[in-house]
Amino acid sequence: MSTVVNLAEQLINGISLGMVYVLLAAGLSIIFGVMDVINFSHGELFALGAYFALSIVDPLGSGVGFWVALILSPLLVGIVGVGIERFTIRPLYGRNPLYHILLTFGLVLIINDLITLGWGPEQQNLGVPEYLTTPIALGGIEVSVYNYFMIGFTALLAAGIWLFLTKSKYGMIIRAGSEDRQMVRNVGIDIDRYYTLIFGIGAALAAVGGVILGGYQSVSPGMGSSVIVPAFIIVVLGGLGSFRGAVFGGLLVGIVRTLTRTYAGSELFELQGTIVAVPDFEGVTIFLLMIGVLLYKPQGLFGSSEHGGGAESTLLTGVESQVFSDGTRRTLGLAFLVLLALAPLVFLLTGNTYYITLLNQMFIFAIFALSLDVVMGYTGLVPLGHTMFYGVGAYAAALVMIHLTSSFLIALAVAILVCAILAWIVGSLSIRVSGIYFAMITLAFAELLYNMVYKFDFTGGSDGLVGWEPLVGIAGVGIELGSISLPLGLIEITPATAFYYIAFGLALLSLYFATRVMNAPFGSVLASIGETEERTKFLGYDVRKYKRRVFVISGGMAGMAGGLLAVNPSTFIVSPDQTLAWIHSGEVIVMTLVGGMGTLVGPMLGAGFFVGAEDILSSYTEQWRLVIGTVFVLFVLFVPRGLISLPSVIADVYSESRFDNSIATKKDMEESK
Repeated sequence: MSTVVNLAEQLINGISLGMVYVLLAAGLSIIFGVMDVINFSHGELFALGAYFALSIVDPLGSGVGFWVALILSPLLVGIVGVGIERFTIRPLYGRNPLYHILLTFGLVLIINDLITLGWGPEQQNLGVPEYLTTPIALGGIEVSVYNYFMIGFTALLAAGIWLFLTKSKYGMIIRAGSEDRQMVRNVGIDIDRYYTLIFGIGAALAAVGGVILGGYQSVSPGMGSSVIVPAFIIVVLGGLGSFRGAVFGGLLVGIVRTLTRTYAGSELFELQGTIVAVPDFEGVTIFLLMIGVLLYKPQGLFGSSEHGGGAESTLLTGVESQVFSDGTRRTLGLAFLVLLALAPLVFLLTGNTYYITLLNQMFIFAIFALSLDVVMGYTGLVPLGHTMFYGVGAYAAALVMIHLTSSFLIALAVAILVCAILAWIVGSLSIRVSGIYFAMITLAFAELLYNMVYKFDFTGGSDGLVGWEPLVGIAGVGIELGSISLPLGLIEITPATAFYYIAFGLALLSLYFATRVMNAPFGSVLASIGETEERTKFLGYDVRKYKRRVFVISGGMAGMAGGLLAVNPSTFIVSPDQTLAWIHSGEVIVMTLVGGMGTLVGPMLGAGFFVGAEDILSSYTEQWRLVIGTVFVLFVLFVPRGLISLPSVIADVYSESRFDNSIATKKDMEESK
């Protein structure tokens, strides 16, 4: 009987958590259903609601303050959502929907740092009325009143949303717009005017979820990032744009997560002296569900096939400046390479050896960004889980150096090979879907690997891997990288300097390889796929084969970047959060877009800009992501072709200015006559 009671209690806990997910996913679904906007900042709006509630409850007390916060906090976050739609989302209408993902990722960095700046990094408790925390026993099942409140209140709110969508005038317009936006426009309704209202409602729903979960658990700056991935799982399972799917998916994910967390490791029975226990599937099951649904029915169990399958327009790639001639650009490029080759020697002479370590990090991320540009900048595929190859490459190299051989050459070769094989497997499955669905399935694979690494003993679990020493050589013949000390006149070559030239050389080889591939007929087909996939199919090319091949190339290069991270003398540990967390996929997308997609060189410059900006800003403020996020948002809005396009943009502005001045001068002369 106790087992049944315990199961019933856990089901109630799962439904309680699931109802919060329903609110979070309902907001995402409503926004996407009408606006085709995937809002990655939705989790931060969720957290912002909880923090606004903290500021309301503290002065008023938990008795009254909680109920006031439950009303005022969503209203405040709804206003924030209105501002986000009006000033950042709206200028992107008409562009590829994937730009919304890129923009809202920048908003994640901004809002998260604003929360830390305003309320601090510490975990805090949101006070709730004492009578809600009282345990209550019904039929032997004992849970707190707050659990029943969570279920009842969110159920009433969800019912209210359903009535609003199905019975009100505004709701009918919203539903019609989600089914056929052009039809709504044809009957004379400007659906665009409703976008601000819809985004504000979605943000407010997220805030309600934040307040309720904050009272149930605790409030911390990371609570937004911890719920956004499950929220995307829910909307994918239920169907992008489906309110009914959000309810179903939210309850399913809440129950599955609670049960797998509670019963993981529980003994089932003993078989011939061996105890059979429940496998630890927490954090794995829901991602397997997500992958399965995306492969079997990409639009979700209750979603419409009209949403998310393709893109309205292509991604804007970077354009090379035409201000300088080809010869001048080659000369400038060669001068830049010479400067990089001499930089560590100058730093050694001046004693600024820290900058050598910083440049080493730049080279690693430059290769990582280049690997993403190969697949995103040319084929238009946006893999939100690209960090899986970077992380697996780092782990593969570290494991080789710990258990097989300390030769960094073999470690890098294994990292590239393992990641290429992984990319072939993941790519073969992922390219069956396109557009937003492709982005989501790669995110699911990355999160699956992230959670699996935590569970494997041989990967070190959450602690990661430590204890290896790279060898510059092969078959045990050579010198340990960390022991290199070579006097050279007035300077001494250090381990960091030796690694610098290794990373510099591999970055150049990677760029040369990528350039040759993209200038070959293979690259021309990839560019054609990025521009018009249907036309490429019509010309007789096997589009899936080309996508799979470029995904393998991209994965192998990202694996090499991860392997270099493990080889780097300044790396003492390889951990899941350091390499496999989804935030790193977003960061490399930031690097690629800021530098200029589709140019190969641009993303490498973007990586250097990102790493350098992080280093400079972090020395002045802990809120460096706020600045980086703001810069990224501005780039998405106003300079979507990246840094590499700035010379031509400046030249165009200068030419227009001269043209306007010429017209004004001519007009003045005519008036004087």
